[in-house]
Amino acid sequence: MKKTAFITGAAQRVGKAIAEHLSSQGWNIAIHYNRSSTDADILVKILREKYPLQKFATFGANLMNDSQTENLIRLVIAEMGRLDLLINNASVFDPGTIRETSPSFFDEQFGVNLRAPFILTRQFALNCDKGMIINFTDTRITNNTSGFAAYSLAKKALWELTKMAAFELGPTFRVNAIAPGLTLPPADKNDEYLRKLAVQIPMKRPGGLDPILKSVDYIITNDYLTGQILFCDGGENLGKRV
Repeated sequence: MKKTAFITGAAQRVGKAIAEHLSSQGWNIAIHYNRSSTDADILVKILREKYPLQKFATFGANLMNDSQTENLIRLVIAEMGRLDLLINNASVFDPGTIRETSPSFFDEQFGVNLRAPFILTRQFALNCDKGMIINFTDTRITNNTSGFAAYSLAKKALWELTKMAAFELGPTFRVNAIAPGLTLPPADKNDEYLRKLAVQIPMKRPGGLDPILKSVDYIITNDYLTGQILFCDGGENLGKRV
């Protein structure tokens, strides 16, 4: 029986690329979306046409809503028949220093970037006997710049959750993290925006999606790896050159 991956935020950008990549390797894919229902439906249609022997389905949920989030894992298992891999990819990424961060803004950043992965991890462990989890953090967890204070704190905490879950849930569950750097430009920017930023990092170029996909493959295939983080950031975590 083919294995199933559930990817949050899989209708667009990095999540979509991972869904397409794992599909090409024979995985069944459960695609989570919040507002991108049209994109999710289009992706499923394309994948079904390309891989007719595999299963693909969409699951809509607002990850700020605890009851919707708690139900997701059970819905995926009921529809897909099994769940082998959870990828906590969905995130919100909004600027704000500590002084600029209101309690409601803080709650939104933590709700999607930390609380939802925690709930999904718990539900996965409660409803399945074994599996793998990949959490998407950020290279920002290695520094203390506060331009994205709530986001960065949530991603730092997600890395701590990764280690804690790996410790508690092993050996039947493996839990690891990926910390991207300059991967894709924001929706309102182009590739030149990333190239300018990349001048400051050791590799001096954006990474694109390929390092992310290779890291996903490495985590999946290395069955002795747990509680670890792979920095896909061209060395940005080492510091930036002035």
